[in-house]
Amino acid sequence: MIKYCWDWVAYCFMLIYWAVTSIFVSLLGTLLYLILPPKYALAIGRLLIQKDFQLFIFILKITGLLILEDEQLKALAERQGAMIVAPNHIALWDVVFIVAQVPKLIIIMKESILKNPLFGGQAGRLAGYIPVNSISQMIKLARQCLLKNNQLLMFPEGTRTKTDAQWMNQIQGGVALLAKQTSVPIIPVYIRSNSRFFEKGWPLYKKPVFPLRMSVHVGEPVVIRANESAQEFVHRLEGIYHDELSKPHSLRRKS
Repeated sequence: MIKYCWDWVAYCFMLIYWAVTSIFVSLLGTLLYLILPPKYALAIGRLLIQKDFQLFIFILKITGLLILEDEQLKALAERQGAMIVAPNHIALWDVVFIVAQVPKLIIIMKESILKNPLFGGQAGRLAGYIPVNSISQMIKLARQCLLKNNQLLMFPEGTRTKTDAQWMNQIQGGVALLAKQTSVPIIPVYIRSNSRFFEKGWPLYKKPVFPLRMSVHVGEPVVIRANESAQEFVHRLEGIYHDELSKPHSLRRKS
């Protein structure tokens, strides 16, 4: 009974903390966006978001709500040169764990999220994140970033993994088009969890079983081959994800 009550108190605190800090970061991001020169805005915006995410993860850990294995992201943070970091998308907060360790990534995300203060809103604009309001515009902006040697975070599924998907949704064509146009490597990132908490359709009032256990594993770079079409590349990339995510693992997704 004590653990049950504590889990509910900690869970409610987590949601309240996220809402309050997100609104604060969004408001601060709006102010800094208006007053900072562009060359300082990007660095400060990414640092602001990283520290917010790191503190959130720290609180989850000390309250016993989360057990996280993310050591491989530290090596990814040291990687130089243009690349597309491409995780599977099991939950709403996947981006939190990756950006907490790799803050230099430019996130490709829905425009509605960039405008939502509960998700840090304008801080993403300060950090130079790319909104998805049209596929053609997103591809254009992302391509420009990659050609300038920047690094992107892009969820190849386009949205969170559906409840009835065995391993992940079908990979969308955007990641393949960018790989073909720029020849940058795709870095698969495999996220696993013992819970479907915050998956698509998960209501906030539904408390998961704690502790949540999550594992983040970084795969080998995948480069598009000469004369390989975007469709062929998508098919090959899907095979790589499925082969990895279907391996025996204590946190393997169950249908």
